[in-house]
Amino acid sequence: MKRRERAVRAIRALAVAVVAVLALTACAGLPLTGTVQGGRSTGEQLPGPDFLRLPDRPQPGATPEEIVDGFLRAGAGPVSDWARAREFLAPALRDTWDPTAGVIIEPTGTTRTPVAVGENAVEVAVAPTATVDATGVYEPATGGTLPLRFELLQQADGEWRISQAPDGIVLDRDSFVTAFDRYTLAFFDPTWEYLVPDERWFPTTNAPTRIAAALVDGSPVEWLAGSVVSAFPDSVALSPTAVPVSLGEAQVSLNEAALTLEQLTLDRMQTQLDESLASAGVTRVQMRVGSSDVDAGTVAVRSTRVAAQPLVVTADGFGFLTGDELDPVPGLSDALEQAAQVDALQLSPDRVFAAARFAEDGSTGRVDADGDVQVFDQRPGLTAPTIDPFGYVWTVPEATPSAVRAWVPSGPIEIANAWPGAASISAMALSRDGTRLAAAVTVGGRTTLSVAGVIRDGDGVPSGLGDPVVLGDLEGPVSSVAWLDDSSVAALVDAGTEPRLREQVVGGEGTESAAPVGADTLAGGNSASTLRVHTDQGGLFIRRGANWTQTAEGIAVLATQQGSPR
Repeated sequence: MKRRERAVRAIRALAVAVVAVLALTACAGLPLTGTVQGGRSTGEQLPGPDFLRLPDRPQPGATPEEIVDGFLRAGAGPVSDWARAREFLAPALRDTWDPTAGVIIEPTGTTRTPVAVGENAVEVAVAPTATVDATGVYEPATGGTLPLRFELLQQADGEWRISQAPDGIVLDRDSFVTAFDRYTLAFFDPTWEYLVPDERWFPTTNAPTRIAAALVDGSPVEWLAGSVVSAFPDSVALSPTAVPVSLGEAQVSLNEAALTLEQLTLDRMQTQLDESLASAGVTRVQMRVGSSDVDAGTVAVRSTRVAAQPLVVTADGFGFLTGDELDPVPGLSDALEQAAQVDALQLSPDRVFAAARFAEDGSTGRVDADGDVQVFDQRPGLTAPTIDPFGYVWTVPEATPSAVRAWVPSGPIEIANAWPGAASISAMALSRDGTRLAAAVTVGGRTTLSVAGVIRDGDGVPSGLGDPVVLGDLEGPVSSVAWLDDSSVAALVDAGTEPRLREQVVGGEGTESAAPVGADTLAGGNSASTLRVHTDQGGLFIRRGANWTQTAEGIAVLATQQGSPR
């Protein structure tokens, strides 16, 4: 267990215990979770500016309410460790207040009204739409309001300063995307074949140092921790912690424990650092111990990219659609022509088999390139099947979300801890690296887009799911869920008057937009911009800017891809 993990769990346990009325002390943190009262809903996300603001300093003669308001506004300025915000604090608190303990994010344009309560106290009601914890983990909030309490003292010069305040900062969405950015920590899947993204949000100042600390001295996000591995052993730490960057090259200094590691471990560490720090614009990483460079290269990892062409079933058969031409998949196109009609199809990464749901009776099975067809799940109400990179076909009935099975020709594996408490599941999809399962599930009448880590051994054999986390609410029945890339997932929602498309970064923000009329199936590509949508009239659509453009007709099935051959 990494040394920070125990502390992070303690912080989260404390946050869960927060109640609506919170007595804040100087060392207390912002209530990142807890009971809330009804409030505003989340608005549509807007792009943020690409510069850092310099907040105003305290004004002479400011009232306690004005001091608290200025302090909260100054949270948008991370320069010099939030030096401007510290000007609003009394000397005894100035050095101990920790702005990195967490972030409460409010809607853009939120107006806060500090209210005096008693002689020397001020309360502010905040309306969180999301929170970020001390490790950079982003979580959506359920809406409503929370009161924050500040205590103030009048200084010898007559000016008011804050003597007690929660650790952390409060930002509206616009200020948040100015002061913070999304960065990717890279871990391995349990087979060491794939790099798996773990999205974090850090202040844009000193981002390489924060990323390296989270990777080397930290742990994966809790819900994913049982599904990924890291090459960095507990004995290895940053020494010193600062990661200087010059001309795109980052120097990552480690303690002497790194000198005892075998070459493969060092190479995997180098691979994780290269991928993680690239998200901060670093082009080269040099590991060091003391004044000596560590000799390490990178290891080969499997790509999760898919073919750019849509994969479809038409009257002419099964294959990749290029213009008006259909390029068959060797072996499989012929095999599917001989098989029963399908209404859902997913292609394995090596393209040697496909998982299919058969239209006549809703059963699922696999069709192999050699012509073999195996029907292995005939339970009623099955969702579209999904394939992992190790040859398993995953199935689940809509009415029994806990009954997830992973099939190979020799038989099924019952997946433990699948969607606990869920009453129904309308669609699910595995990430192409096989570490995460996204689904539209309904729990207690609330339908959400959720994700859970996949538990498997070093040979890729699955056994269960980790505890799921909610990515966002879905307002209506869901017909399709698909991964857009390694970090984003989408759901197609029937909102009544028109279909809606929910796009969600796993560990980040989500957006909702209109989908084509009659949309029923999604297929991701290599980025969110290459998403394709199939309609019940056989149309195939792609998004161009804010509009949907039809690129083909007569499409019986829009299939999905789970990777490409090595």
